[in-house]
Amino acid sequence: MGPRTGSTELLQRLNLKEYETTALAHLLSAGRTTAPDIAEATDIPQARVYGVLDSIADCGFIEVIPGRPKQYQPKSPEEILERAKENRRQRYEDYCTEIEDLREEFLEEFGPLYERADGDVTPTADLFHVVDVGNPSETETRQLYRNASEEVFVITNSFAYFDDVEPAVTGALEDDVSVSVLFLEPRKLPREKAAVQADVVDRLAVDFPEIEYRFSEELLPWRGTFVDPSMEYDSGKAIFLVEETDVPDHRRQAAITENGSFVAGMKRYFDLIWEYESLETRPSR
Repeated sequence: MGPRTGSTELLQRLNLKEYETTALAHLLSAGRTTAPDIAEATDIPQARVYGVLDSIADCGFIEVIPGRPKQYQPKSPEEILERAKENRRQRYEDYCTEIEDLREEFLEEFGPLYERADGDVTPTADLFHVVDVGNPSETETRQLYRNASEEVFVITNSFAYFDDVEPAVTGALEDDVSVSVLFLEPRKLPREKAAVQADVVDRLAVDFPEIEYRFSEELLPWRGTFVDPSMEYDSGKAIFLVEETDVPDHRRQAAITENGSFVAGMKRYFDLIWEYESLETRPSR
């Protein structure tokens, strides 16, 4: 009997090809065996099975036992997962090395071209660039947390995307970066969004007690994340979108800026709401 569909789907997530997935799934259920037996049990062509098994062995997911014939022994599921992580890490490190080897030639080729072209950009065009709301904006937000050196400020209605940025938030806190969150008070939210906010706030209180948060008594004209503002206007980066209640998020774009003056203005706005127009505790609905 061949491997179950669910088993092969799980193994495909380890970046294996179809025959490799089939062979490994069979080995995990059958234990040590030979290439001819695997080919017969799985319908992998005899001409392909040795190459398939060598490829799995190169990934570190199975062991090759010398003999006549050779036998193949699967690693434990835990070992396979750890090796999959190590394989991906090694590919990433190899890629970084390739990029560093390319750096000098790349910058020499494209640096002057970029500088000449950049001289024609108007100050207004240089102030912002935009990304789609969803995966692109969440990727940019996670990068803000990773790049922050001192402070992160969040203005949000319910922080519904917290799950998607939680690892980056954890990393920032571990690096002694302070995080402050300004929520919209739940009485101004639809019931379902208020419930999402309540869950997030409860998690912050239990799992992230170092995060400060308050609840704005007034509607927030925009929401987003900004980091490391400076009143000297010489640092900071932000991603934000203006509040448009009649436009769904999937049809919107978020603006990104590294303009220090603009980020400092966002911090002044945040401080005013935080100090004078917000509540320390979540009001009941």
